[in-house]
Amino acid sequence: MLLADLARTSRAVAATSARSAKVAHLAGLFRAAEPAEAPVAVTYLAGRLPQRRIGVGWRTLAESVPPAAAPSLTLGEVHAALDGIAAVSGKGAQAERRDRLHALLGAATQEEQDFLVRLITGELRQGALDALAVEGLAAARGADAGEVRRAVMLGGSLGAVAEALLGHGPAALADFRLTVGRPVQPMLAQTAAGVDEALDRLGPCAVEEKLDGIRVQVHRDGDHVRVYTRTLDEITERLPEVVGAARELAVDQAVLDGEVIALDETRRPRPFQDIAARVGSRTDVATARTALPVSAVFFDLLALGGRDLLDEPAERRHAELARLVPAPLRVRRHAVPDPADGQQRAAARAFTEDVLAHGHEGVVVKALDSAYSAGRRGAAWLKVKPVHTLDLVVLAAEWGHGRRTGKLSNLHLGARRADGSFAMLGKTFKGLTDVLLAWQTERLGELAVAHEPWGVRVRPELVVEIAFDGVQRSPRYPEGLALRFARVLRYREDKRPGDADTVETVRAYAPGPD
Repeated sequence: MLLADLARTSRAVAATSARSAKVAHLAGLFRAAEPAEAPVAVTYLAGRLPQRRIGVGWRTLAESVPPAAAPSLTLGEVHAALDGIAAVSGKGAQAERRDRLHALLGAATQEEQDFLVRLITGELRQGALDALAVEGLAAARGADAGEVRRAVMLGGSLGAVAEALLGHGPAALADFRLTVGRPVQPMLAQTAAGVDEALDRLGPCAVEEKLDGIRVQVHRDGDHVRVYTRTLDEITERLPEVVGAARELAVDQAVLDGEVIALDETRRPRPFQDIAARVGSRTDVATARTALPVSAVFFDLLALGGRDLLDEPAERRHAELARLVPAPLRVRRHAVPDPADGQQRAAARAFTEDVLAHGHEGVVVKALDSAYSAGRRGAAWLKVKPVHTLDLVVLAAEWGHGRRTGKLSNLHLGARRADGSFAMLGKTFKGLTDVLLAWQTERLGELAVAHEPWGVRVRPELVVEIAFDGVQRSPRYPEGLALRFARVLRYREDKRPGDADTVETVRAYAPGPD
């Protein structure tokens, strides 16, 4: 299959708002694909690179490369070229990656170049996300979309399911089932504004601690233990504490869902970035373990003794978990069997306040009758977290891509220093509607003081209200602080730059020194 076929389908999917038409375009592409091409094709259309990152920055991507006159690149050639770019390392790596990328782009037509650049930068937002790809695959081979979706959840890879389905037909879907040692996509939570809202939406439920750690899925088969991240990467060798804890359980086979956390000397949770750095340590695990011991805290049980528990109600799964896992290794939990009862609601609120007082980031409220919907952001789990906001000043903005092409999108955010200058805390384009994008493009154009290839630098006059989940230490920014999960709420034209929040205000949200 040519890359041009994929780029053409991507453009067609982006050009229509009808879901049925999007699925039809995808189904047509999959019918024409060879099974071996399916993993790459479906991953590209979902807007992801199999390599994840290839070490190429915006400056290199912004350089103009004359396009090819006619399409000739196959998916296999593109995949191999990106593999080669990602593998480049050592002295002169940046120049070699640049040369290889330009060679790839030079073999691509203008349409293919646009597709590749948006794919590499994560801006391929044409609507062909995993859910649509699942429906397109099902339509291509006459399979049930629900069965394809379940196979993807249990198989852990949309590409693997696509290859099997296109190669062997719907019967191949039965081969994808919960297997100890093969990670499944984790169930995710939607958001509720508060505990009372969550109780009203779910009915009989349980309120659990929401820990700010690293999500892990632990598979035990006899003495063999494997630990996976939420992105299904194996990190077993980096977490000997978790392996040891799993081996202590009185069971031969089990699959558990939980978080890896670290506590300080007062038993309060350590900052997320500390845990992330520990889990990311690959070379000297023993030293890293001594410096920051971690532990697993489990909240769900997906399989036990050869039994698949995914379709069991949450209440029953938790009962099995409680029998298997000692209390110190389980999240704290408060059951609310009758949310209409005033005393039970009050107790749920009190439990939530206690969780926050212990330094955790919030709670997750879970319906007692809910199955484990692997890979889905189900309405049966609702997360509740305090919403923090800051009034910050826009310092610069980057040109957008995909649906934001031609618009100033990614905002550089700054807090006010004591001397009146501004310190950058991070970037965001989250929360921007099309109307807001158009407005800010015009307004920031008026405030521009310097035009760069990537965007504009502006006079620090525009105040924007930002919601965020937390503040972490970061050497990347001048004050050593960075916002976590920042998103735009609204612009505050009623406020002047002098009314913006200060660096010291932001610092109050940050974790203390080690």
